[in-house]
Amino acid sequence: MDNAGSSPQPASPQTTTTRESGGGGNAMALLVIASCQLMVVLDITIVNIALPQIQRSLDFSTTSLSWVVNAYTLTFGGLLLLGGRVGDILGRRRVFIFGVLLFVLASLLGGLAQNAGQLLAARALQGVGGAIASPTALSLVSTTFREGPERNRAFGVFAAVSAGGGAIGLLAGGVLVEWLNWRWVLFVNVPIGLLIALATPRWIKESERHPGRFDITGALTSTAGMVLLVYGFIRAAQDGWRDALTLASFAVAVVVLAGFVLTERRSRQPITPLHMFADRNRAGTYGIMLCLAAAIFGMFFFLTLFVQNVLEFSPLEAGLAFLPVSAVIAVGAGLASRFLPVYGPKPFMVVGALLAAAGLAWLTLTDVHSTYAGSVLGPMLVFSLGMGMEFVSLTLMALSDVPTPETGAASGLLNATQQVGGSLGLSILVTMYGTASANEAEKQIPLFLQQAAPAARLRFERTGQLPKPWSDEILTAGVSASFIMAAIFTAVAALIALIVIQVRPSDLERLKGGAGPAPM
Repeated sequence: MDNAGSSPQPASPQTTTTRESGGGGNAMALLVIASCQLMVVLDITIVNIALPQIQRSLDFSTTSLSWVVNAYTLTFGGLLLLGGRVGDILGRRRVFIFGVLLFVLASLLGGLAQNAGQLLAARALQGVGGAIASPTALSLVSTTFREGPERNRAFGVFAAVSAGGGAIGLLAGGVLVEWLNWRWVLFVNVPIGLLIALATPRWIKESERHPGRFDITGALTSTAGMVLLVYGFIRAAQDGWRDALTLASFAVAVVVLAGFVLTERRSRQPITPLHMFADRNRAGTYGIMLCLAAAIFGMFFFLTLFVQNVLEFSPLEAGLAFLPVSAVIAVGAGLASRFLPVYGPKPFMVVGALLAAAGLAWLTLTDVHSTYAGSVLGPMLVFSLGMGMEFVSLTLMALSDVPTPETGAASGLLNATQQVGGSLGLSILVTMYGTASANEAEKQIPLFLQQAAPAARLRFERTGQLPKPWSDEILTAGVSASFIMAAIFTAVAALIALIVIQVRPSDLERLKGGAGPAPM
């Protein structure tokens, strides 16, 4: 049964109380919810700048170092569907608090880690806490704010935080690494999370609990399938597409995900109600999110490499370089929130994706002679403006007309597509980077051997690493190739928005705060 055919659900008494608490109460509730989302989202990128220190401190190999990021994103993306369902059944406020406290505990353990295994276990536990807290936070926005301009503004704030959290994480990571040490990129979550947990009972009312059962089989198969799929792409980037373990990961992932679909079709209370995909707008929204998440993960990852290795920015300077991203995303989100009731979400979806594609296409022109002001800042701002428009529209469309008992599942699915799309997309982009940089290395190594002094040639034979400027040429070639693929991802998102998304007059009525005719 399509969500669009569901009758509007009456607000629960708890929800009504929250909404009648006045603008100040709602403002504080939004501050608590947005702070949690910021903490969870920025943790995806805050460790990026700390990776060199982590590698030296805990003796990670270069290959295994990537799992400091992947251990978090895999458990986060894999368990988001279960996290949304838990909030629907047990009550969103209590589940929200539990997720935040679990995240705090994992952050503390990670900061105290004495070896690689302890850190990876803590990062995975952080992902579990984030997977519980994040979809519940988005559900609380839906049930706390009235449909119309009030909810549009709340979604705008939430979307701006979600999209800009990555840039803020890079800045915070740069400050903490340069002024303190890598452990503080984890310790910083402890006081913030405790404040959120303490403030939640004061400003957020408990939601109505909906009877139901946990779809454990669905949770396990969805998580295992996504983890295997992401691992397959990561393995392909490192060992090639013909590697036996790579092919086995893809094959098992297909089988497990097929089992997940069959389980959900037969389950009376599925973790992911498949009828959500029968609504073309919602299905299109999930497809767009997959493409855009791949682009934004790639933009942060490769620009961080470029500004630190080629432009030789310090960790703090690299963090400051990304600060305009958050500001412009907020501008884009504000514009979309203001004019959504007039034009509907589709124009912002199309234009936002095209702006992101234009920014990424511009970034493909970077070379070893590029400067931050002349070649990085401009395209980064164009990309960010488009992303700000996109995330508000996508969030609103994904939760439009979802019955109250299923808002957790719907928000969990949106977050899951973002994390899985980012992980899968980044793996594809890394593969593009590896191919292009290997091709460029074939050109640069002979040039180096012709010009280098005997001592430099000896170091190259011992380490296999080219010095500057040859290494910069290789890295830049790989980064430019990755941005070409990222631009293709965003162009596909624009095409989906143009062809699939449809906005009905009743949708505009609801955005303006009117009831509109009941969806058929």
